[in-house]
Amino acid sequence: MATVSYSSMHPSPKTQPKIALSGRTSSNFLCHVFQCPWSRKCGRFPFTAYENGGGAFLIPYPIVLFVIGRPLYYLEMALGQFTSRSSVKIWEVSPLFKGIGIGQLVGTTSVVSYYVSLIALTLHYIFASFASELPWATCKDNWADNCVDSSLVVNEMRDSNSTSGQKVSSSQIYFLDIVLKEKDSIDDGIGAPDWKLTLWLLLAWVVIFLVLVRGVKSSGKVAYFLAIFPYVVLIIILVRALTLEGAVDGVIFFIKPQWGELLNPKVWYSATTQLFFSLSVGMGSIIMFSSYNNFHHNIYRDAMIVTTLDTFTSLLGGMTIFSILGNLAHNLGIEDISKVVKSGTGLAFISYPDAIAKFDIVPQLFSVLFFFMLFVLGVGSAVALHGAIITAFWDAFPKRKYWHLALILSTIGFCTGLVYIHLVANGYSIWSITTEAFSDLRLAIIEMVAIFWIYGLDNWCNDIEFMVQRRVGLYVAAMLGSNNATFHDCRFHLFLVEYKWPTYSGQQYPGEALICGIFVFIFGILQVLIWAVWTVTGDSTKESVWGKISKAAKPSSQWGPCTEHTRKAWLKYKEEAKSRRDDIIYAKNHSSIVRKLCVLFGMYDDFIQLDSTRL
Repeated sequence: MATVSYSSMHPSPKTQPKIALSGRTSSNFLCHVFQCPWSRKCGRFPFTAYENGGGAFLIPYPIVLFVIGRPLYYLEMALGQFTSRSSVKIWEVSPLFKGIGIGQLVGTTSVVSYYVSLIALTLHYIFASFASELPWATCKDNWADNCVDSSLVVNEMRDSNSTSGQKVSSSQIYFLDIVLKEKDSIDDGIGAPDWKLTLWLLLAWVVIFLVLVRGVKSSGKVAYFLAIFPYVVLIIILVRALTLEGAVDGVIFFIKPQWGELLNPKVWYSATTQLFFSLSVGMGSIIMFSSYNNFHHNIYRDAMIVTTLDTFTSLLGGMTIFSILGNLAHNLGIEDISKVVKSGTGLAFISYPDAIAKFDIVPQLFSVLFFFMLFVLGVGSAVALHGAIITAFWDAFPKRKYWHLALILSTIGFCTGLVYIHLVANGYSIWSITTEAFSDLRLAIIEMVAIFWIYGLDNWCNDIEFMVQRRVGLYVAAMLGSNNATFHDCRFHLFLVEYKWPTYSGQQYPGEALICGIFVFIFGILQVLIWAVWTVTGDSTKESVWGKISKAAKPSSQWGPCTEHTRKAWLKYKEEAKSRRDDIIYAKNHSSIVRKLCVLFGMYDDFIQLDSTRL
């Protein structure tokens, strides 16, 4: 039985200043935690659950996590660590599908430009929190007559002289009317950006640019602080929210499933898109961070921890927001919690401030801490997403200085973000259509086909076994190597059959917003076809068209580990593993179908003896 020695293999670290890590495995692992955006856990997860029946959403979410989220997260970590390349360069594994990486960058660009506009809102709330009284705590004289103070701990609104319509909290009026200056109708167009939010957006992009250029060189203690601090703040707010009247009703709404909604394809599709957003799957940041790992790092452990922690954080954020919504329903005299506030990503900027306003002791301090937490974590997530985009461009233009590309792309990001300044009633229209279709989900389906059907499950398993020195588990192989992609594709088309155009507070989006959203979606998907044609037509050989397609579908000479000595050991490993497998297949006379099943279930004893770390 052959044995491959790994003692002489030491992957050389990258010298690019993309994101300077401390070099420690623990810090790199924490980067994976930071790059999963907290606003999507504490804001978008509750809002998505809010729009999809509360507790009914909690059943498909863990199922989708188990079937799709964890395996895909592991796949992208493996691709980044194995190749030490960007999300575009990894497609040397099958150049015909290079457009997948580029299409994902299109989706990531749309996400990060909108995401930074949310960071701008956190900056606004940070500085607004230094006032002697939180500006959203109480209703002002010139606000609507149906306003109820967010600082109320018990239901005192019945003593109000107002009789005009459904009550709304002062935190909601402050966010929609004062901060966003939301228009009465979304048909009124985008309009001019608010100058204050424009400055906050500019400041957010300046911070992101400086972090990208100078790097994040924090000690391990700082990294651990940033990992623990958000949970401390969030738990404090949750404990306070649970002590409020009506909070239990909100929690029950959150955890009690509406069984009829489980038959609605939209709920399952929403769970999938939320999972992609929360884990940042298909956006390039996972591949980028993993490319800095030690070549033999245990990515399976990291993938399991990060995805579990992500779900826990989402549930924690959901529990907190729905506790607050329960109290809001109590104070506003509304029995149906689903009608307490307008749905949307801005739900977090209504619910959390409302809870903070109810703190008896220095609510300003807790407000500053909370929104500063969102800002720091938001910048970390934005750096990951934007860094993935810059890395892809730098790989394409290696002679350009990194900070030049960072400056150009950050400027473009700022200009694009101006569209999202009025995110709910205006720029949010385009964003909503884009996220409803979400091209990255479609591209992830093609990604699985390219890796496991074109490159091959057996080849991929050999690569991972060589890298991490352990067998690929049955769970990962079954989820990724089976007809998983076909299942997702059928579910995606089922969703499209029953698809209805998204609305905001019951209003239909204008036609131009729908067109822009659809364009972004189609443009991202078309990258696969465009670059496939480019690759095939760029082949100057005299082969037939089909011959060129077959050649482009196979790994290029640049596929594999980035260091030469590791690459040589990998090629030797694969050659010996293939030889042993072929001997077994010949001896047992297995058909191609049986062979794939045996690979899937790890039934071939074709693995080269590894180190003691083998499981």
